[in-house]
Amino acid sequence: METLIMARHGESEFSVRGAVNGEVGVACPLTAIGVEEAKRLGAELTDERIDLCVTSRFERVRQTADVALADRGIPRLIVAEFDDPRYGSFEGGPLEDYRKWASSSPSGLAPPGGGESRLAIVGRYARGFRLVLDRDEPTILLVAHSLPLAYALAANDGAPPAPRVPLVEYARPYRLEASQLREIVAVLEDWCASPAW
Repeated sequence: METLIMARHGESEFSVRGAVNGEVGVACPLTAIGVEEAKRLGAELTDERIDLCVTSRFERVRQTADVALADRGIPRLIVAEFDDPRYGSFEGGPLEDYRKWASSSPSGLAPPGGGESRLAIVGRYARGFRLVLDRDEPTILLVAHSLPLAYALAANDGAPPAPRVPLVEYARPYRLEASQLREIVAVLEDWCASPAW
């Protein structure tokens, strides 16, 4: 990989309600606004060479990629490491409730009901970014969720994972060179080895 273009999915039926969805089997398509956002992303990427599109397993992410890339015939790769967190008892509830719990809980603590700890989440995002970094395709588009992108953007500025991170804008492209992604992976892996919270 030489260049990574990252983008969050467009507005979805859960995100417009401010609700969380970490269960892959739960239907969560884009809203009409989300479809338009995905079309705008596609228009921004029209002149970009893209050799591979990586997505999570979630419907809203795959739909964003489908709309943005339309008939370009770009190969796809689903990487489950970029999935949204498993929210446990917070599943389907307000995002803000989960964010309050997560920002006040140790990173190694998983939410009740089969949720996933933030330490585990950051670890799998780091594995996902390393997998992308090791690909042979020169330019890769990653369509994913807000959290992996937020951690990557913060790490690109030298900041380790924080208990609370800002939400990433829908369907906006962010470009990273391989050297930047290497540093991002190092920041995430170093933090996982010795989490600060």
